[in-house]
Amino acid sequence: MIVQDVINYLEELAPLQYAEDFDNVGLLVGDKKTKLTGVLVTLDTLEEVVDEAIAKKCNLIVSFHPIIFKGLKKLNGSNYVERVVIKAIKNNIAIYAIHTALDNCLQGVNDIICNTLGLTNKKILLPQQGTIKKLTTYVPKKDAKTLRVALFNAGAGQIGNYENCSFNSDGVGTYKGNENSNPVIGTKGKLHSEEETQISVTFQKHLESKILKSLFENHPYEEVAFEVATLDNYNQTIGMGMVGELENEQKTEDFLNFVKQKMNVSCIKHSNITKKEVKKIAVLGGSGSFAINAAKSVNADVLITSDLKYHDFFSAENQIILADIGHYESEQFTKNFLADYLSKKITNFAVVLSMINTNPVKYL
Repeated sequence: MIVQDVINYLEELAPLQYAEDFDNVGLLVGDKKTKLTGVLVTLDTLEEVVDEAIAKKCNLIVSFHPIIFKGLKKLNGSNYVERVVIKAIKNNIAIYAIHTALDNCLQGVNDIICNTLGLTNKKILLPQQGTIKKLTTYVPKKDAKTLRVALFNAGAGQIGNYENCSFNSDGVGTYKGNENSNPVIGTKGKLHSEEETQISVTFQKHLESKILKSLFENHPYEEVAFEVATLDNYNQTIGMGMVGELENEQKTEDFLNFVKQKMNVSCIKHSNITKKEVKKIAVLGGSGSFAINAAKSVNADVLITSDLKYHDFFSAENQIILADIGHYESEQFTKNFLADYLSKKITNFAVVLSMINTNPVKYL
């Protein structure tokens, strides 16, 4: 097994195409072809974490946060970022960061918080736009079934609550999806031969190269006429934050104490308690001030997030309770989730959970 094999598993869970533009995700240090000896999973990659990887014979560190975030102009060990990179390179240790790719994943950071708090009826709070694409092509009627099946097998049409795709005798796929996920099987195009059929399917943008490869391999023409368009639809399976519901309403003070217990935090900064009871809860792991208006728009009673500034609390405007539980605290269970996920995928190599608490914030 090589480093790339682990990367494949990680990107199956959280494709990097859905990471935020400002982010720096993927393999940051090392060679993807390196033979694997072990994987260490951490929230942050610090010098102590690299030392831990060395001690535990792990030559790949899977980190939630990227150690290289801003551009590096020098590597002389003048700060902790440079020292980490130098030490990793000297010891042939690769570093992979997943960060906002996992933030935007349906089963990622915010789903972990929701599950920790026992929330149900979960939905993406800020769904991404421009991540659903549509392929349209024309094919001779006799070849339509083969092409349809090939495109479905490559992932076309599998958007939303996709479960099992099956095909009838004409090769038409049926499946469960949402309003964005209908594959449209057209009839004869006016500008095409009467023996041609239009095939139009939607797909997630990270599958584009796979879909086109399947199209070219299974279309009978040497030069394939096709069009790929990006749809404006919001993708309800990709995006930042989540909103869910408590099984039963709780008194606000009781709920905040419940959050402290479940999220293992010593204190919570919050806005005015303007609601006696709460039920609908929005969450966004990490810095989440940008989600305040979205949380208000879905009538959430509480937004649980971190890194709120003084003036952010005014924007609650007595419509919502803003609860800042701390950046590290909001993401602390992420490394456990990743370690469990990789352990199920990789059975012949050690996947080690880092024992180092990398939280730089201390409380008196």
